[in-house]
Amino acid sequence: MGMFSESVDVVCAEPLRWYERRQWWAEDSRAPLGSGPGVVDHEIWRVQVLPVSAPAGAEPLTLDLTRHIRSGRWRLLRIHDGLRPRTA
Repeated sequence: MGMFSESVDVVCAEPLRWYERRQWWAEDSRAPLGSGPGVVDHEIWRVQVLPVSAPAGAEPLTLDLTRHIRSGRWRLLRIHDGLRPRTA
């Protein structure tokens, strides 16, 4: 996966957070008893962003991100089609 380095502002709506079950069994032979966030579940954040260099009236992007709990690193999961900027 490539690196993204463009500055963005979080806009439009408050970020949303929820948890989704990950396919941990595909990566680990077992999950420790009592495991939860980070091992069995992914913490997902939905944010709307607008590139700092965007022209006036540009539509924001809606992104789903996940944060790896142990490393603190963020990963882009989805860019929602409905709000993706359209090209002419």
